[in-house]
Amino acid sequence: MKYMLDVHTHTLASGHAYNTIREMACAAKDRGLELLGITEHAPQMPGTCHDFYFSNLKVVSRKMCGMELLLGVELNILDFDGNVDLSEELLKRMDIVIASMHTPCYSSGTKQENTKTYINVMKNPYVNIIGHPDDSRYPVDMEALVLASKEHKVLLELNNSSLNPIGARQDARGNDIEMLQLCKKHHVPIVIGSDAHTDSDVGRHDLAMMLIEELDFPEELIVNRAVSELRKYLNKV
Repeated sequence: MKYMLDVHTHTLASGHAYNTIREMACAAKDRGLELLGITEHAPQMPGTCHDFYFSNLKVVSRKMCGMELLLGVELNILDFDGNVDLSEELLKRMDIVIASMHTPCYSSGTKQENTKTYINVMKNPYVNIIGHPDDSRYPVDMEALVLASKEHKVLLELNNSSLNPIGARQDARGNDIEMLQLCKKHHVPIVIGSDAHTDSDVGRHDLAMMLIEELDFPEELIVNRAVSELRKYLNKV
């Protein structure tokens, strides 16, 4: 299977990434992608960009180095109610929206509380993807999460970076296996994201692909296979 898109990446605007939008776009073109998402960390992440950055994305071309771009945000989930750190006014301007739990911004609760939090976030009509729901620091009822993904038409992400042994997320492989098995059981699509913070990682899905192959996960449940498949989950409002 050839993956045509990568929609979870960061540039130096996020504060702990290392390349420009143009460098990321050119890397995506070199790797044969058709679509690249740039999803900077939202304002509550230490060191990232201000609200003004997101309000001004209108001035940035959606095509660069021959690559189609989606410019959006990786929101920080803030509390059990599913509040996030960008206003509705700004969210409605984003091409794509990921929402994730990050240690500087969200204090983990019980499995029941974390699951409820994710489901509350999925009810936000501007959220398209739940980022890396695979970290045992935030235990969840994975079956409830998969069923909510199907109900609210919000994609769960298989995050390649989570599977990297040098990463900080805990037991990501075991949690991803459970997620994929349940998605296969309930016929729920997923999206694979590189979570690239450097241009050398753009379109890097190798670790995720190994897991996909190991579990014989169906190609038709991976939206990366076609830009048209991803678009079914965008602009829901």
